[in-house]
Amino acid sequence: MKLFGTDGVRGEAGSFLSAELAMRLAMAAGIYFKKHATTNKILIGKDTRRSGYMIETAIVSGLTAIGYDVIEIGPMPTPAIAFITENMRCDAGIMISASHNSYEDNGIKFFNNAGDKLSHEAELEIEEIFSDDNKILQAQVTAKKIGKAKRIDDVIGRYIVALKNSFPRGISLSGLRIVLDTANGAGYKVGPTVLEELGADVIVLHDKPNGYNINENCGALHTKDLKQSVIKYRADLGIALDGDADRLVVVDEKGEAIDGDQLLGALGSYLNDIGSLKGGGIVATVMSNQGLGDYMESKGLKLFRSDVGDKNVLEIMKKEGINFGGEQSGHVIIHEHAKTGDGLVSALQTLALMINTNQKASEALRPFPLYPQKLVNINIKTKKPLDEIVGLDEKLKALDEKKICHLVRYSGTENKLRILLECKNEKEMNKEMDIMVNFFKKALNE
Repeated sequence: MKLFGTDGVRGEAGSFLSAELAMRLAMAAGIYFKKHATTNKILIGKDTRRSGYMIETAIVSGLTAIGYDVIEIGPMPTPAIAFITENMRCDAGIMISASHNSYEDNGIKFFNNAGDKLSHEAELEIEEIFSDDNKILQAQVTAKKIGKAKRIDDVIGRYIVALKNSFPRGISLSGLRIVLDTANGAGYKVGPTVLEELGADVIVLHDKPNGYNINENCGALHTKDLKQSVIKYRADLGIALDGDADRLVVVDEKGEAIDGDQLLGALGSYLNDIGSLKGGGIVATVMSNQGLGDYMESKGLKLFRSDVGDKNVLEIMKKEGINFGGEQSGHVIIHEHAKTGDGLVSALQTLALMINTNQKASEALRPFPLYPQKLVNINIKTKKPLDEIVGLDEKLKALDEKKICHLVRYSGTENKLRILLECKNEKEMNKEMDIMVNFFKKALNE
């Protein structure tokens, strides 16, 4: 059974992601992790969705049923789970979150004992175990071998210390006014705390989660409130997190959002200037703007491209010996300080850049012009293999002839098709996008 997508297992809570599936998946993952167990402990965190209670309880049942001890730490950012899993020497970490999706969805992400996301091979092995009734049955234990679970509420301090240590000691945020939108998500406690302890004047938006309002007209995907608040409070910077705080969108002092590729370019160049960049380049995805590649080349650096997903970015980073990379969408990996995308680590490095270069956000974070680029998401009924869509090859060849870069892919987490076009001629690009959208709507929703 195919379970894993681009980033863990994700779907509508209560239907695809049922309590039964979560429990069996936890058993399968636990069987996989037991092969290399050293402490017999697994950490569980979650975001603020109401369905997190159901899924957490099911996961705990599955893990304790096969003999694992479980540590529950409640709402915490995804990168915090990666950090604390390694810090507390657990065999694995599990994050219950559907990231930027609305509250109806939820998801399960796994980390190994080093705080790294699982490889594709590990995910396939867990899927095989999941489908093996005998392995699931034989792994269940009785009597004194059944595991125990306990909740710990004070581990947030470990993550806060790690975040503060990622910020240069010689400077502070004193004198800076920052608007922070926590998306009613997992960063609603830790985000304001870190910024305030480092000296900033912080105005916090959307920090009252009720189980249903996560990502609702707020956070990294909906920055209208953040932009208006930056202007209203005359802030130096606006920071938007997504539901599990592994993604960052920055708004400058003029109330305008910084493009994710421009942020990657600015941070990559800055890290190189201060001698912190390793590997002679940065990693971005196939969706990144060519303007980023040209800018890196002008700095004598390389741009390596990966498939979409911060896990894929990290794989190329490790392969090439690079310590910085990310996605246009706001996942930024600074491997010196985080094992995965971390919105707060990235925000702190962005602030350090501004302070150390003595520049406003609008000056420091747009170091190069972007080529015109357009991304359209189409809701679809089924994910028909692209190579089976009649006429698609001809459409793509026509784009190539007009020198329009293109990327067509299905979302790994939602029933959507993503079409990305990039071209120096914006008018021509928009015209071709309309043609492509109409073509796919007919081909996939008949």
